[in-house]
Amino acid sequence: MGNKDYILVINPGSTSTKIALYSEKQCLAINNLSHSLDDIKKYEKIYDQKDMRTNVILDWIKEQGISLEKISAVVGRGGLLRPMPGGTYKVTETMLKDLELGYQGEHASNLGGIIAYEIAEKVNIPAFIVDPVAVDEFEDIARISGLPELPRRSLVHALNIKAVSRKVSKKLNKKFEESSYVVAHLGGGISIAPVKNGRIVDVNNANEDGPFSPERAGGLPIGDVVRMAYSGEYSHKQLKKKFIGGAGLTAYLGTNDGRVVDKAIESGDKKAELVLKAMAYQIGKEIGCYSTVLKGKIDAVILTGGLAHNKKLTGWISEMIDFIAPVELVPGEDEMQALYEGAARVLRGEEAAKIYENEVFIKEVKVLNGL
Repeated sequence: MGNKDYILVINPGSTSTKIALYSEKQCLAINNLSHSLDDIKKYEKIYDQKDMRTNVILDWIKEQGISLEKISAVVGRGGLLRPMPGGTYKVTETMLKDLELGYQGEHASNLGGIIAYEIAEKVNIPAFIVDPVAVDEFEDIARISGLPELPRRSLVHALNIKAVSRKVSKKLNKKFEESSYVVAHLGGGISIAPVKNGRIVDVNNANEDGPFSPERAGGLPIGDVVRMAYSGEYSHKQLKKKFIGGAGLTAYLGTNDGRVVDKAIESGDKKAELVLKAMAYQIGKEIGCYSTVLKGKIDAVILTGGLAHNKKLTGWISEMIDFIAPVELVPGEDEMQALYEGAARVLRGEEAAKIYENEVFIKEVKVLNGL
């Protein structure tokens, strides 16, 4: 990194911005900067929060006694961009336009690349994003849904799934690009993905498919969903909130907190035990489903995300699937470390930064041409 010692990491959330400074693989300072609801409500669009959040970050950097001139690069959480292969991307003008537009939807993570660019431009250093939720590495056969108007889409917890796959590859003394895993990201939403030679070749959409989670319904009987939609009892907004936010553990047990469910089970609550076991059952089934995508050639099944701390849940899942491959537990989701490592690999010359325009427009042309 020459005379520049730090990488700045930025991860915007709905009412806060996580920031960290890394140097030589060590996190030297980290903070979660809260933004009051009154401040957030001032802005009609998420993009309009850009200057407010940037200034708060710059003030924090000054408080650490660090000059911007000592920073080598800035890396932000990637947002809802066009479908794109995984990797570390340099922030470009076209990417900035798509982040501002919210190409696949408005989300606070769209600000990650925008703010990274704003800060990096001040001192002429590179700005990056790493493995955004828009990562799309599907093989063509995985896009067919059964109805041409509704192709299967890749929206995935790519940052953590790729990071833990790299971590397990290192542990097993294997090359990431030559290894295959089924990774179950167990959080507020649940993504289960076959990772083939470093690529996420399929995944359930955690908002619409797969196992139910602490607050999402997962896959539902489509006929009953249509009947609910036309029952006259719900607006579109109400039904969406019911399926994403008011479902899963929340609907059955009145909480989205696995620790609360654990305590209820320990106190003899049989309903809580049945519901958590059912979630483990659905996760195990989905892991088995995606193991067939890799034709059983799997180096490990990886359980990760916040719910991987729950020993009851991971124990029940492991009982179902340990015949498929060894089970590796990597609990939690260290997004800040994963973002840092993506930028650091580029700065160390271990991989080249990808260019958004080169990757996404080639992909779109291929899709349009039916290739």
